Amino acid sequence: MLTPLQLVMFLIVFALSVLPLLWLAKSAISPTQEILREPFRLWPSDPQWANFASAWSELGVGRYLWNTVVLTGGSVFFQMLVATTLGFGIAVLRPRYSKAVYGAVLSTLLLPPTVLLIGLYLTILDVPLVGVNLQSTVWSVWLPAGVHGFSVLLCVRFFEGIPRELFEAAQIDGAGPWAIFRRIVLPMSKPILTVVGLLGVMASWKDFLWPLIAIPDSGAQPISVALARIAPFVQENMLFAALFIAALPPVLLFIVFQKHIVAGAGFSGLKG
Repeated sequence: MLTPLQLVMFLIVFALSVLPLLWLAKSAISPTQEILREPFRLWPSDPQWANFASAWSELGVGRYLWNTVVLTGGSVFFQMLVATTLGFGIAVLRPRYSKAVYGAVLSTLLLPPTVLLIGLYLTILDVPLVGVNLQSTVWSVWLPAGVHGFSVLLCVRFFEGIPRELFEAAQIDGAGPWAIFRRIVLPMSKPILTVVGLLGVMASWKDFLWPLIAIPDSGAQPISVALARIAPFVQENMLFAALFIAALPPVLLFIVFQKHIVAGAGFSGLKG
């Protein structure tokens, strides 16, 4: 049972988390002049529900959402691929150089993302050894998203918690590294894979700066970049309607899978 103080604190935190989304939804169906004149009005005087349909068709929200889904899906796939295979190598196979690789991965967590922008940009303009230009392609977003130090950390911590007796028994039965990875590690890692996937979706869906740099083609940009580009040229209520549509998928995804996130964080040994 929560104490009265804990209940009050919970309600305050809940209100601070939900109110911005509720205000965005209210503004999405409000007349533009009312948004400017009475921004904190609790309910619009003349709700305009057609704003959502107008934003979808006139602003091209549907196309930009599809671009976001494609970029997010590929980013999450490569992030999970690298995190699981690298985590498996460090935590289960444990070669001699595993600690050095693990330390190098963890060191990337200390670097601000903006420090890497120039290097990444020059790399996608002329990929080493291949010599191709990836700018304005999905690969310019997918490949950099694959190497994510925190996802590798989560997988390593989780894989280290799997009893090594299972791996030793599988090796006695003749299973190789690939068989152990596919038949033992992956089936037992659904909680942490869910966490890595959802965190990847959240990060990729809201990413703005790198897609803005890597994809200058307006027709291929995700919705976070596209709405910022067209914001000065549309009415406020249409913009808020588009923003609400853009914010809804990750919010619903988080609500549906929130139990899996908590379970995966607990299994990985993370606290705080």
